[in-house]
Amino acid sequence: MGKLTTKGVQKLVRESKPGMTNDGDGLYLKIGKGGGASWIYRFRWAGKLRDMGLGSFADTPLSEARDLVSEQRKLVKQGIDPLAAREQKTEIEAGPITFTHCAARYIQSHRSSWRNAKHARQWVSTLKTYVRPVIGNLPVEEVTTQDILKILAPIWTVKNETAKRVQGRIENILNFAAAHEYRDPVNPARWRGHLDKLLAKPSRVQKVNHHPAMPYEQVAAFMDFIQRYNSMSSKALQFLILTATRTSEVLNAEWHEIDLAKKLGGYQPNA
Repeated sequence: MGKLTTKGVQKLVRESKPGMTNDGDGLYLKIGKGGGASWIYRFRWAGKLRDMGLGSFADTPLSEARDLVSEQRKLVKQGIDPLAAREQKTEIEAGPITFTHCAARYIQSHRSSWRNAKHARQWVSTLKTYVRPVIGNLPVEEVTTQDILKILAPIWTVKNETAKRVQGRIENILNFAAAHEYRDPVNPARWRGHLDKLLAKPSRVQKVNHHPAMPYEQVAAFMDFIQRYNSMSSKALQFLILTATRTSEVLNAEWHEIDLAKKLGGYQPNA
């Protein structure tokens, strides 16, 4: 049995004193500074207290607010974050989730576990360069094996190391999508028992002979030389050398990724 009564709630709303009043089981009546009254579900998730709005008092009576809290408490007991579950439901109702949207959510969920910022930038860069042009705007549930081959086949023999990374990243994102029930669990980007029957084994693909690196003693003189030119290619090469950025990251860079005030360059998951 909750602590509040309908008459008690009506009195609190009339008094309009800002604050939170506990009904029990995590349900609170919140009175805002402007006098607005709403229901809040307060719960603990991953060691932190979180608040979830349940609607205004005007639209949601006390009995309904208690029913809503009961539903959210069941989710918490099942190990489901109620806020994430509501967000997912909203996204599904809003329409198909694209591959790019799903990739951004995957990166956001896993970024903190990656070893460094460079690894995160490489993830974003490869997806932006090779994947987004083909399936970026495609609903993630509609991605097929043929789509994956359109991405991988052109680079499989000429950039095999990069292609394998791209394949693995697509496979992880589609597994993430399946776990969230955005698509069928059968993964068209899986390697073992699927793509390994359609593409040459990486061990049999000819290794690429990379250009030798310039001795660092010569870099200063080379920089002095290219700074004499005012072309876009000269400036791009200078930027690449000074930031140790990959060629693809420079070629595909966009202004919203550059913060001139802070002198920083970053690559956002949804870029």
